[in-house]
Amino acid sequence: MDSVHNPRVAIVSDSSLQRLALAHAVKGHGYDLVLNIPPERLDNKTLANTKADVWLVDMHEEDDDLLDKLLSGDTPILFGVEQAPVQGTRAYPRWERRVFIKLHDVIGQPVISESLEPLEKVTPKPVKSLQLVLPPEISSRRQSPRLEYVCVLAASLGGPAAVKEFLDYLPGGLPVAFLLAQHIDVRMQESLTRVLVRHNHIPCRMGKGGEALKHGELLIAPVETEIDFSADGQVVARDMPWDGPYSPSIDQVLANVSRRFGKRSIAIIFSGMGGDGSISGPLMVESGGVIWAQESGSCACSSQPDAMRSTGCVSFSGKPLELAQKLVSYINTGLHNTAA
Repeated sequence: MDSVHNPRVAIVSDSSLQRLALAHAVKGHGYDLVLNIPPERLDNKTLANTKADVWLVDMHEEDDDLLDKLLSGDTPILFGVEQAPVQGTRAYPRWERRVFIKLHDVIGQPVISESLEPLEKVTPKPVKSLQLVLPPEISSRRQSPRLEYVCVLAASLGGPAAVKEFLDYLPGGLPVAFLLAQHIDVRMQESLTRVLVRHNHIPCRMGKGGEALKHGELLIAPVETEIDFSADGQVVARDMPWDGPYSPSIDQVLANVSRRFGKRSIAIIFSGMGGDGSISGPLMVESGGVIWAQESGSCACSSQPDAMRSTGCVSFSGKPLELAQKLVSYINTGLHNTAA
């Protein structure tokens, strides 16, 4: 298969609801959907004109003529995709992930282009004109050496620009440690540590073993290996790849953070492809944490925040500025309630 073009998927199913769900899974994860039809419409001309890298076939009843047509070509065929659960249920993101893994095993990763070059060249307004004001209740309060809040910033395609905008708005002095889980090429990780904090005050490092979550600082989850955390926020390197098809796995990051920090956990889902994170999102909310998401209209790609919204776990959606305002307000309210 040509390594340049984005993998192309053709769907044939005798269920209109299944075709809709499969199309959502294919396009949401970044593949090109070139055909999506019922079997009776797949004639010889359509078959000959369809340039696909895989056929995704889901049939309630066997159709020998259809199988003969498809098997006569050289394109791989995927059978046996189970019926899609109702969207919004906990089973749905797991079903979407299984579909993606099946496709990934046959045609590889979708071709997603993410460049940090525009962020390296942009010259924003002076930082002080961007930043929100730290509430006096926070600035006058002595911060605890204990981690008060841990905020996961989850992003994929289009995420770096949105995350940087969010960080640029934040005032210094927030008792929040930030952890970025960004789907990105491993060769671009070190560039992220420079680009995201240009023109703002937030120190940024790769989250390797021996590092620690600290108030007002940003750690980036590494692509190569899973990380976890001790009770005081020390990074524990697992020396094993992330579970699942994504690196770093947002689902695993959310699970690890919510298990360790519970109601002190916050997650913000930014622009991205696919639905990584929507499996563990409900677990974070059940542990007492909160999840917010970037609103669709401001995303370069809204698949990831939309997938989290469909779980019912997102309690607030907004643009990067509004998400920054929400975080400052949430922390201020939380500290006030703790002191009361």
